[in-house]
Amino acid sequence: MNGTALQDRPSASASWRIALPHSAAAVPVARALVRTALAELEHGADCDTAELLTAELVANAVEHTAGDTPIELVVELLPTGCQVEVHDPDPAPPGHLTQPEPRDPDPWQEHGRGLLLIRALSSSCGHRPTETGKAVWFRLSVVPPQWHPA
Repeated sequence: MNGTALQDRPSASASWRIALPHSAAAVPVARALVRTALAELEHGADCDTAELLTAELVANAVEHTAGDTPIELVVELLPTGCQVEVHDPDPAPPGHLTQPEPRDPDPWQEHGRGLLLIRALSSSCGHRPTETGKAVWFRLSVVPPQWHPA
């Protein structure tokens, strides 16, 4: 057989890119894309964590940007892990993504923990300006295979 088998971990990057509606309906679609991307190549990144953090980024983009311009999800698989980016039309950087908030989130509030989760569970995270707004991203490292006793 010629070419690389789908089950092999990519030696170079593989990526998926999709435009999502600027609505809450984007969150489950984004989670499904991440789950599919990581499963199809039997990738070693933690799929549950990738889905959770992707949902946080997409929900933030929908909630904190005005208008109905679609947001874009980019999932890139690398030999060392994966990177997920969410592009939105607002150029303002996300508050407290790379630096801790000056005080702990109010335990009685429903919001305010998404960026904390991204900082705590990703191997790295950040944001960058784009031509049409910004991209907010996180990376997850490959999880080593678990040892299974006989």
